[in-house]
Amino acid sequence: MEISLSTQLGDKPLTIRSGKLAQQAGGAVQVQYGDTIVLVTVVAANEEKPADFLPLSVEYQEKIYAAGRIPGNYFRREIGRPSEKETLTSRLIDRPIRPLFPKQWRYETQVIATVLSMDQENDPDVLSVVGASAALTISDVHFAGPIACVRVGRVEGRFIANPTLSQSQVSDISLIVAGSKKGVVMVEGGSKLVPEADMLEAIFFGHQAMQPLIDIQEQLKESLGKPKRPFTPRAKDEVLSAELEKMALDRIRQALVIPRKVERGHALRGLKSEIAESLGEAYAERKAEAYEILGDIQKKASRHMILQEGRRIDGRKFDEIRPITCEVALLPRPHGSALFTRGETQVLGVLTLGSGQDEQRVETLSGEEMRPFMLHYNFPPFSVGEVKRVGAPSRRDIGHGGLSTRALESILPDREKFDYTIRLVSEVLESNGSSSMGTVCAGTMALMDGGVPIKAPVSGIAMGLIKEGDQVVILSDILGDEDHFGDMDFKVTGAREGVTALQMDIKIHELSRDIMQKALEQARRGRIHILDKMLEAIPEPRVDISQYAPKIFILKINPDKIRDVIGPGGKVIRAIQSETNTRIEIEDSGLVKIAATNEAEGKMAMEQVQAITMEPEEGMIYEGKVVKTTDFGAFVQLAPGTDGLVHISQLANRRVAKVTDVVKEGDIIKVKVLEVSQDGRIRLSLKAALEEEANQGAPQNRPSQRD
Repeated sequence: MEISLSTQLGDKPLTIRSGKLAQQAGGAVQVQYGDTIVLVTVVAANEEKPADFLPLSVEYQEKIYAAGRIPGNYFRREIGRPSEKETLTSRLIDRPIRPLFPKQWRYETQVIATVLSMDQENDPDVLSVVGASAALTISDVHFAGPIACVRVGRVEGRFIANPTLSQSQVSDISLIVAGSKKGVVMVEGGSKLVPEADMLEAIFFGHQAMQPLIDIQEQLKESLGKPKRPFTPRAKDEVLSAELEKMALDRIRQALVIPRKVERGHALRGLKSEIAESLGEAYAERKAEAYEILGDIQKKASRHMILQEGRRIDGRKFDEIRPITCEVALLPRPHGSALFTRGETQVLGVLTLGSGQDEQRVETLSGEEMRPFMLHYNFPPFSVGEVKRVGAPSRRDIGHGGLSTRALESILPDREKFDYTIRLVSEVLESNGSSSMGTVCAGTMALMDGGVPIKAPVSGIAMGLIKEGDQVVILSDILGDEDHFGDMDFKVTGAREGVTALQMDIKIHELSRDIMQKALEQARRGRIHILDKMLEAIPEPRVDISQYAPKIFILKINPDKIRDVIGPGGKVIRAIQSETNTRIEIEDSGLVKIAATNEAEGKMAMEQVQAITMEPEEGMIYEGKVVKTTDFGAFVQLAPGTDGLVHISQLANRRVAKVTDVVKEGDIIKVKVLEVSQDGRIRLSLKAALEEEANQGAPQNRPSQRD
């Protein structure tokens, strides 16, 4: 049976359809908003997988045909690794649904979201989250949903649910909010230095706006929902649990307070191994179960330490930030560098500046985009003392890089003031809690060290939560272990004036407004403390960029002269670039950008372009080359494509019988412009130039042209 349910969201209906497409999937829905349509399917394997983790995979895929285009690559099809947008959206779908599966769910489950149609105005990413929830809700998979997801924007002070792409361009807030009936489960997005109170309003505006989407999913489940498959979580072995707790609890508590992460981890692993081995032959087949129970004991002990004893693993207060050290200008050749160390998390930020030709070209459903700012996050295995294969960036790397990009891009200077392509690289050298926030801090300082005139310095902090019943503790600057056993990972970045990015994931089913408000305020105090430490190392951006950074020269020429600068087959522009060691870009508007390794080469290239494109002014003296002689005068080239006539009467202060008695082809002479007619003809005078030079020493107004 096919069914279609709609509800109003913002200024248009959102529709969920099911029962027609992909009927062999465990659950399949189409979500439509405007002319954007996403098909989301769910399939779970029939047999359980022997694993100690949730075997869930989420794939979001964009089909270029959805935008009515053919792929621009050589093969003309969607191939290869997912784009950054596809990776980030896959994570976006995964994060709110993952905590809603049963803890012991071991059926391999796959969610695939496919964009079938894209109208260039409504982004399919939030529709994919709604579709994933709806498909899971009507499938036979056990899922504690439904949830919904909306994007929140603010234009001229008014909140908008699911703003169009054009509205998003003028919005000062762009948040993606996922939630259930009772509360918020995920937040992702950024803003342009907006106060925390406004961000909180935006989050709960989104939560209210999504409620009709949850309602129609419940209606869909009543109409098409399949019975949930038989699933009985493995009963906890109370005897084994009690025995292990008796053997391990006190020793785990002692190991938990070891200050350094590496030593603490080594002690806990050794302890668990020793206890598991000591169980004897009766439990030889159940070591995996024993390790799982020991992990639960460790989590219980860690949470008890915080909730009942009022202390953290490393002895800090709940709102205390770890010791911070900041350094800049570590590397001589990159254009800016900074080292940010907070506790056992250490990040090296490296800045490189380039010209417009270094911008990243990205093919998206909305068309081709050019990105003048790139931030690349690298997390090598040595940063956590591990040995692993080093390969391409993982989904996690791309996700952390995306968060850090949002945190910094709103404070970058306008292109009119700083026309450089900017690349930041984050090298995580040590990690024990929130290397993404360390990336924001190191990135800010590297920008300042490189002389980038940012609008405001930005810092970041990761917040945690421990909640049991009515007892709630919010933790500032969480460790990796606190993230692991806690209930929330809430990252906030911003300047003194306000927030630039948020990201929140929770492991409980929802979060109340009151808890989020307290977390935001505690985060504000923490990130201001971190920012003050950063500004001790570098209070403001350097006045000048690095001597090794390219120098950008900009000039405007007549668009009609562009072809003269380029030359036949690009011959002229290639010659200038080769001779001056520069890179030249020319826009259709006539804007010319020259990137040079030093000022002298840049000025040389600029002078050559000016010489080619110069437009003679009446009364000015120029140096030119005689390119042709006739009986009535000589033609002088003032610049490539720009010739003027010196009539025989204007060659000298005497009567000239033959033109060649005064000038010959190839001569370089100075001439004065007598007239530029409306049709572009130029009358020149050698006689007037010589007289003026003799009388008052006329300056040379243009450099000699290239032979």
